[in-house]
Amino acid sequence: MERALSSALDLWHRFTITRYLVASIVALAFDVAIFSSAVALHMEAAYASAIGYCAGIVIHWMVSANFVFTGKTREGAALQWQRVLFAGSALLGLGITVATVFLLTEIGIHAVAAKGAAVAISFVAVYAARKWGVFR
Repeated sequence: MERALSSALDLWHRFTITRYLVASIVALAFDVAIFSSAVALHMEAAYASAIGYCAGIVIHWMVSANFVFTGKTREGAALQWQRVLFAGSALLGLGITVATVFLLTEIGIHAVAAKGAAVAISFVAVYAARKWGVFR
């Protein structure tokens, strides 16, 4: 049992993608809760996805800066620039999310399924931008 725990912790520290996936799940939980609530209140799906995604951005920064890309968070003016880049990568993800939800709901796909597709597509794009751009 101790060896299994040690292996799991090694994977946690070794692979940034593992920590990023956990951070994304936490942020996604906030995103989806807000999205679902807004859709239940009859808000248009594209707008609801934008609001939910923006809430997830804030959560993701806090988790990414403190647990995912540890040791790669800057200080002073460099930290401000890093935050700008993080926000830029978030806008990339937001654009992908809103466009995907809009296009898929326009062709008749249910809003929740459209959001699921958007999550998968934006996850890959934003992870790449953050790993090789924001937290390099």
